[in-house]
Amino acid sequence: MKIIFFIVLLILSCLFSSAQFVAKMEAKEPIPGVCNIKNIIVPFPTFKGQEAAISPLNKKEIESRLNSEVKFLSENPTFTDKGMIGLIVNCKGEVVRCKMDNKTQNAELDKQIETVFHSLGEWKAGKLNGKTVDTSNLFSFTIENGILTLN
Repeated sequence: MKIIFFIVLLILSCLFSSAQFVAKMEAKEPIPGVCNIKNIIVPFPTFKGQEAAISPLNKKEIESRLNSEVKFLSENPTFTDKGMIGLIVNCKGEVVRCKMDNKTQNAELDKQIETVFHSLGEWKAGKLNGKTVDTSNLFSFTIENGILTLN
């Protein structure tokens, strides 16, 4: 009896160890441009088979664009704050939603940051097990003395 129990336990552990955790975003309203509204993933790149969407610019290039194009920052050189922006990149690499998730203290600043992120260009779509999928991507940032830094 102990051997049968051990074998069943071994089989079950093998089955569950091959399972993969995939976090999905639940859309509360339609999002024009997504490929599959029920399958927008939040990738964990540390898990096998999950790849986040890749920006056409690297982190330093994005920061440079933000600091040069967001006029609020140059007009307010002592401004300090933090925030987070969320993007949904569809299976074709297009940014279909770009909005602040954790807003700053200034609505105009939020709008200017969204505009820059939305204009970064075509992304490399995220993947799940080798297939392109819609992905949700978050970027947190801090602003110290009018300079924005991505975290």
